This record gives sequence, C-alpha cells and structure tokens, in this order.
Amino acid sequence: MALSTPSGFRDILPHEALVRERISTTIRECFAHHGYLPVETPLLEVRDILEQGSAIDESPFQLFDSDGCLLTLRADSTLPIARMIAGRVRAEDLPVRLRYQAPVVREEAQLGGQPRQFTQAGIELVGEKGSKAELEAVDLLAEVLETLDVPGWRIVLGSVTPLESLLAAIAPDEAFRRKVKRLVHNSDFVAIDELVSATPALTAEGARALKSLVRLSGGPECIDAIDGLLAAAGVPAEQRGTAELAELAQGAAGLFAAGRASFDFSVMNSFDYYTGLIFKGYSSGIAAAVATGGRYDSVLRNFGRDGVSACGFALSLERLQEVLGEQGASGIVSARTDGTARPLRIAVPKGSLLKGSIEALAAAGLPIGELENPGRKLIIACGDVEYVIVRATDAPAFVAHGGADCGICGSDSLLEADLDLVQLVDLGFGGCKLCVAEPASAQGAVERTQAWRGTVRVTTKYPRLTRAYYESIGQQVDIVVLHGNIELGPLLGMTDRIVDITATGTTLAENDLVVVDEVMSFSARFFASPAAYRCDSRVRALADRLSAR
Repeated sequence: MALSTPSGFRDILPHEALVRERISTTIRECFAHHGYLPVETPLLEVRDILEQGSAIDESPFQLFDSDGCLLTLRADSTLPIARMIAGRVRAEDLPVRLRYQAPVVREEAQLGGQPRQFTQAGIELVGEKGSKAELEAVDLLAEVLETLDVPGWRIVLGSVTPLESLLAAIAPDEAFRRKVKRLVHNSDFVAIDELVSATPALTAEGARALKSLVRLSGGPECIDAIDGLLAAAGVPAEQRGTAELAELAQGAAGLFAAGRASFDFSVMNSFDYYTGLIFKGYSSGIAAAVATGGRYDSVLRNFGRDGVSACGFALSLERLQEVLGEQGASGIVSARTDGTARPLRIAVPKGSLLKGSIEALAAAGLPIGELENPGRKLIIACGDVEYVIVRATDAPAFVAHGGADCGICGSDSLLEADLDLVQLVDLGFGGCKLCVAEPASAQGAVERTQAWRGTVRVTTKYPRLTRAYYESIGQQVDIVVLHGNIELGPLLGMTDRIVDITATGTTLAENDLVVVDEVMSFSARFFASPAAYRCDSRVRALADRLSAR
C-alpha cells in the first residue's frame, strides 16, 4: 500500500513550508503592529454549542467522544473564537483585538479539485462601537495585501442591511423572503428576476429595487443609488444602512480613489451570519477570493452576548501562496499569476448550444472568427477574446476553477455542478425540461415494485437534481449514473425510470418511454466567476450587452 495521505490532505515539505512561514510572518507582523493579540482554539468543538452561534453545514468530519458527545472538526476560526469571547471575555474587557492562524477542514460538493484542509490567518475585532471596526478591518486587509505585494489586489465591499430592510418593507410573506435570500446567496440573478416577475403582490418600485440592488457596483456613488431605490420602495431612511456605508466610504476614500476598493452588492451571502458589511479581497491571479470578512453581531448575540459588535476577516494561506507565484495547491488559480491582463476568456459549449451561443455573442458585438467552424481547435483567439470550446456540462467547472472568466451553458448544468458562480443572463435559447420517464409498457410497475423494495431505481446524468427531486416528493431513490443512452436503463431492466432533459420528447417516444412528471425547465445562461464579475469590467459589460439583446 502506498504511503499516501487521505484525498484532499497533503504533506508540506520544507521548501513550501519556508514559503508559508515567510508569508505568515508578514501577516502576523501586520496584525501585531496594530495591537492584535494571538489566540488559539481547539481543533475539535462540541457541535451543539457551535451551532448556537450559526448554522453549520453537514460535514463528515465528526465523531463521538467517550462521553457520547458529538464533536466536529474546526471548519472555520470565527465561530470558535466568538464562542470563546462570549464565554471567557468580560464586558469591561471589550473591545478585544485577536489574531490567529490555524488549519481548518471542510468537505463540500463544490470543493472538487480543492484541498479539504487549508490554513486561515485572520483577525477578529469585537466590542468596537459604530463603523470604526469595519473601517479598521478593511484598512488592515489592504495593508496586508499591499505589504505582501499581491498582484492586482482589490477589496470589494457590500452589505446585507439594504436588502434586509428592503425585504422587511416589501416582501409579501416569510416564504418570499427566504427564497430571495437563498437566490441572492447563490448569486442567481436570473432566478431573482423570474421570482420578482411572478410575484404580483410587489409594487413596481419594490420589484425594481429588488432586481437592481444585487447588480449595483462601483464607487461611493452606489450609496446614492441605493438610497433612491429604497426610498422609492418605501424603506425609511434610518433602516437603509446607507449612512454606515457612506461613513465607511469616506474613511476609505484613499482606497476608492486608487482603484483598490469598490462596492458590489452581489457579494451578499450567509444572511444568518452577517449583519452588515461584507467584504472580499481579490487578486488578478486567482479565480476566487483570497480573503473574506464582514460584520457578524448576530453570532455573539446567539451565544448570549447581545449588543456586542463583531467584525473580522480571514485570509487563505494556500491561495496567497499561488498568487505570489509560489508552490501551493489551492485548486482554483487562473493563468494570470503575474498581474497582467489576458484576453477575456469565454467557455463556449459545443453541441446543440453552440449555434445559439455564437449568435448571442455576435449580437453582443464580440468578434467570432473561427468560432463558427472551430474544427478540432479547443482554444480560438479572436483579438482580445479567447473562446474555450467545452462540453456544456463542463463549462461551470472551467469558469469556477479559473480556466475561463465567464461562459455559456444550460441552467441544468449550472444547477447540477453547484459551484460558486454568478448567473447573469437568461439567453432565451436552448429551452428544455427535466423529466421523469418510464417504459409505456411498464406503467404501474414502479409503484408495485416500490411497495416491496421501498425505493425507486433511476438512471440519470443528473444525480444531484434527481436526488433533490425525489427528496422533495418524499421518495427514496437509488441512482445509477450514466453519461449516455440512459434510456437503456429501464429498457434493459437495470432501473425503473430515467431522469433526463428533453426538448421535444422525440427520443423518449422512439424508445417507448412516457413522461410521468416534469421536474423543471431550463434554458441557456451566461454566467461568470465571482472574481471576474466583480473585478473585470469586461465581464459586466458583456452581461449588459447580452441582457439588452
């Protein structure tokens, strides 16, 4: 047996360890210079206690100790530190400035190609009044990125307060609020537009504000735009959160003037965690944030310390390594590691979506060149644009992992991939439906089989969507994943049914299959990585042109 580590975990040899040590030393010195003191928390935490602070995703990294207590491995550092402050730091000792560096362990479906263990270095400022804490945290992050000489670094800021106050004023019910927050968290602008259009209870001003807010970006002028949108929707001035944003913008005026800071309200997420400002640090050399932070007063409140403000951020050591041109394994680095611009790289799907994609891109004013007849070429350069020819199902992965800045594929592929992407425009072609089908000659057999077996057997190319569908109807399912000719599953007796997309139903009919349920509809969408959308103006401009089309 090879002397290997578990998947997603790795040894760090001396050369890389020295690099990490140098980066860590620089970060630690920046933090210490501003009075932040070191702190450590346990690798293992009591899950029930940690969940008091905020929701915790399901993780396989859990175990019972000898007392029968369910423990969980540390998935981030903020919750444990907040738990420690709530239980160990007296009110009269606030504010406290703490710094840390610690390994964390995560496992999520969207972490494909990324490590399961990585190292966070960060700070927590707890108990400081007003917006002073947010400004101090943003300034400190800027100092760290500048001191490390991170290529093309930028801090993108947003806030959950404007959306929270807007929903409080216009949402018809709690279910609507939850749907909007989920879609904003997932950066699905298209679905937000669809939901708003399908909700007649909204006023025209409320609908406009909801559609526009997540798309707002730029300098401090965004604050006036938010004020206008929320005022028209009936949100009182004192509830909009814009006064705090204006104070922050004034304090960080130098960063905005230098092009190192910008507002972008697509960064809103984790509404059960963040209570105000959210910010992310980006570099031109990576397709994801190198730092994430914000204000999280609700966590301290959930731990029993109401009225205590909390703000902080965490840097990814692995991502910093790679943007600085050192050895590392973050799994999401793009080709731009030297800080220079490259052609706008677009993932274009081959197959049935290619023709519509070419027409959409041409209508948006992009050069097409050889894209109409690519032959066997996989990358086609057309001036300041590069097209990467990929399978539609692979397009989300290429964009999420930095192989391309943006792309086109069906919304089915985006949902199945479940990656951190921003869905920007419904392109209006490639319409199809996800259907459940079975042999016409076997109608009724599934119900009889399920009665004694207790489960339905299904072949599909879409295991995630299939499992979600069967969970929604309360049925147990056994899934057999195939990548082609899935119709053969029930025809050969391997399974009872198929779950697949269909545009016309012709293939189903020709193989004696009938639709027993339609799950959802799909169409082609234009999407981008969060980093490209927030930091590359060409992506946003292309989205605007495609939307206008």
